Amino acid sequence: MVNYHLVIFIFFSVVELVYGSSRNLPILAFDEGYSHLFGDNNLMILKDGKSAHISLDERTGAGFVSQDLYLHGFFSASIKLPADYTAGVVVAFYMSNVDMFEKNHDEIDFEFLGNIRGKDWRIQTNIYGNGSTSFGREERYGLWFDPSEDFHHYSILWTENFIIFYVDNVPIREIKRTEAMGGDFPSKPMSLYATIWDGSGWATNGGKYKVNYKYAPYIAKFSDFVLHGCAVDPIELSSKCDTAPKTSSIPTGITPDQRRKMENFRKKQMQYSYCYDKTRYKVPPTECVIDPKEAERLRVFDPVTFGGSRHHHGKRHSRSRSRAEGDVSFL
Repeated sequence: MVNYHLVIFIFFSVVELVYGSSRNLPILAFDEGYSHLFGDNNLMILKDGKSAHISLDERTGAGFVSQDLYLHGFFSASIKLPADYTAGVVVAFYMSNVDMFEKNHDEIDFEFLGNIRGKDWRIQTNIYGNGSTSFGREERYGLWFDPSEDFHHYSILWTENFIIFYVDNVPIREIKRTEAMGGDFPSKPMSLYATIWDGSGWATNGGKYKVNYKYAPYIAKFSDFVLHGCAVDPIELSSKCDTAPKTSSIPTGITPDQRRKMENFRKKQMQYSYCYDKTRYKVPPTECVIDPKEAERLRVFDPVTFGGSRHHHGKRHSRSRSRAEGDVSFL
C-alpha cells in the first residue's frame, strides 16, 4: 500500500524550500518512510525512532530504502560520516529505480568517498538517465567542513526540468534538462537509498588505498529524514501529482543569491567535472559550458577513477574543527 499521507507533492512547500530553508518540512520517523535493505544487524534504529546508523565491517555493509517510489520532490537527510582512517569506504545517499528498470534505470547520486588519515572526505554527485551508465556526469568536490565531526544536511531537489544538489541548504550543483540530453535526464519513478560499502577498488586515489578493517566498524549516522515528493503506485506507476496546481509561484531555477553561493563553492571546492575529462569525452557533452580557467585549475587534481554501476545494488546481497577553521566565505 502506498502511504498516501506522503503522496501529495505540495508545490508551495517546495517553493519555500528552494528560496529558503527545509526546516518547515515534516521530519519522518525511520519506520514511517524507510525499510531495511541489507546488512542484518549493521543497520541500527535508535530509540528515538528518528535516527539510524549503518555500518561496514569485514562481514558486510548495510543500507536502507524508502518504502515508496517517488516521481519528483525534495529528499534530505542529516548525515555524520565515519572518522579517522576511512580509505575505500563509500557512503551513498541516492535515488534509483534499477530494481524495476534493470536495463534502462535512472539515478541521482550523492556519494561520499573516504580517505587516508589526515586527508578529507570528498563528495561525488552524478546522474544517470534511461540506463546511460556508460555516460557518467560525475563531479567531485571538497567541503568547507569536516563531515565526520557533526551532522550536515544533504539534499536533492528533483523536478521535471532540473535537479539541484544541496549541502546545508547551499546549492552545489544544478543540472538542467536539455533537449540534447534526451533520456539521459532521470524521468522515471525512483526509490531513495542510503548505503555504506567497500569501494576499495576505486574510491580512494583510484584504488591505491583500501579499506583497513582494523578501524572497523565504520559507522555512518543518519537523522532528519525528509521524503517530500510525489509517491507513485508501484504497480500502475501512476502518481497523484498530475492534478497539482500549475502556478507561476513554482520555481524554474534558483535565486541570484543561491547562484552566487553555488558558483563560489564550485570555484573553491570542485576537484573534477566530466565536462573537462578529455580522456573520457573527446568532445564535451552538449550541456557543458567550458571555462578555460576552470579547466586549468582542475588539472592539478589526481586522475579520477569511477566505480561504474557497481556501486549500490551489488551490495544488496539478498534484499570539530572544520577545514580552514570553517571557511564559509563563499556564503
